[in-house]
Amino acid sequence: MTILIVDDDPVQCRLLEGMLHKFAYETVTRDSGEAALDLLCGPDGAQIDCVILDLVMPNLDGLGVLAKMRQNAINVPVIVQTAHGGIDNVVSAMRAGAADFVVKPVGAERLQVSLRNALNASALEGEIARMKKSRSGTLGLSDIITKSASMQAVIRIAEKAAASTIPVLISGESGVGKEMIARAIHGSGERRTKPFIAVNCGALPENLVESILFGHEKGAFTGATERHVGKFVEASGGTLFLDEIGELPPAAQVKLLRAIQEGEVEPVGARKPSKVDVRLISATNRDLIADVKAGRFREDLFYRLHVFPIAVPPLRERAADIPPLARHFLARFAAEEGKRIRLITPEALRVLTAFRWPGNIRQLENAVFRAVVLAESDEIGVAEFPQIAAQTANAGESAHPETAGTPAARDAEEFEPALIPAAYAEEQSLAAALGPSLAPADALPLLDAQGEVRPLEEIEAELIRYAISHYRGQMSEVARRLQIGRSTLYRKLEALGLNSERPEADGEIGTAGVAAERHGRKIA
Repeated sequence: MTILIVDDDPVQCRLLEGMLHKFAYETVTRDSGEAALDLLCGPDGAQIDCVILDLVMPNLDGLGVLAKMRQNAINVPVIVQTAHGGIDNVVSAMRAGAADFVVKPVGAERLQVSLRNALNASALEGEIARMKKSRSGTLGLSDIITKSASMQAVIRIAEKAAASTIPVLISGESGVGKEMIARAIHGSGERRTKPFIAVNCGALPENLVESILFGHEKGAFTGATERHVGKFVEASGGTLFLDEIGELPPAAQVKLLRAIQEGEVEPVGARKPSKVDVRLISATNRDLIADVKAGRFREDLFYRLHVFPIAVPPLRERAADIPPLARHFLARFAAEEGKRIRLITPEALRVLTAFRWPGNIRQLENAVFRAVVLAESDEIGVAEFPQIAAQTANAGESAHPETAGTPAARDAEEFEPALIPAAYAEEQSLAAALGPSLAPADALPLLDAQGEVRPLEEIEAELIRYAISHYRGQMSEVARRLQIGRSTLYRKLEALGLNSERPEADGEIGTAGVAAERHGRKIA
């Protein structure tokens, strides 16, 4: 999750960054209220999960930022902090929409609790709002939970479709959320106040398809004891969503083609057709082009439906969506089951991200539901996902060099980049600047290429390099974690030859800064 820190004090920003990185959060910093609003209102604003906002800043202060966020309908939870903890400040911040209030300097435990409460409350409020919108038919594209670039592209395409009544064909594997996107297109268009009628074509009895879709008159066939208007008439003025359109039998395909072309349907047993005005959205998990070539699907109907195609990527190709979706489902099921579960642990999220989810979002939803039922504490860990963890471990073993080139190994190689959090990627780049590339901390090699034990000095040097990158050049923290004195650490740095210049980043002290620290100079 990404936390935005807004503070004009660079020292305070670095302190907060250090604490948040220890809690496995990613951070973004801005030094003014104006810069923070530019980020939140821009295309990258969707990546921000929570804001830690300084109340006292020049020009646009914290209360001004909260007011602007409310005006722009930005619903990101905000934790306000200030050095002045008067009751008037607290009341003003809460009335302006802040989720919590902390006094500088905030302790790590207090900040962690505040973040968890704010994020959990935000997730639950978002879920309640989405459920209300879904029931009322006003669920919009902005309500779709996603952080992946591929899904953002899908949403941009869907926004163009929502501005028109053009027929849309949504394709994708089962469980990727095709109906959710269809509902969001309907809820974002001019017909949002009209009916949204969903029909699963694969679940319709073949002998009743025409009656259900187009209606029938009383007495049209045995058992037709009363008149039925059909789904097309029910959706008139609104949107008709035909899920699994590739399952329609040939006879129904002919009548569907006529309904689309003429804008009218002919109920079974009727003497004349009825005019209808529907916006048609269809979906399929099949390759309709292959079905057309094989003669299973009418070519003329395909081109009527395939006017505005939208392809939804499977969940395994958008791993960035797994953590927010898991938290979204956790908030819903914890509320439904009456359990006070605060979070999914980082270890469990890594396991979920590593899994390939053949059942896509539907499978993830069921896995989180099961985990909520199994949970015996206020956290969900790896133990609550036993089947997922076992399959992930087996997939990791299959990536052994002896199995290189197998489908499992290729899958692991394809998925590997998505498993690396941004913070860890930054650490690896810092480690590269210090010297030889490092393996993860839990995979430090003890043997050299010849199979001999590596020298102690070499292993020590690699550990120190990793610690400097891991704690982003905060030398006091490096020394404390390595359980050595700062002066001892500096001597070892000199022995390793790390006094040359290296890239510096926000919140880090470069090797030039190390030398300056030793002589008592302040590092900006």
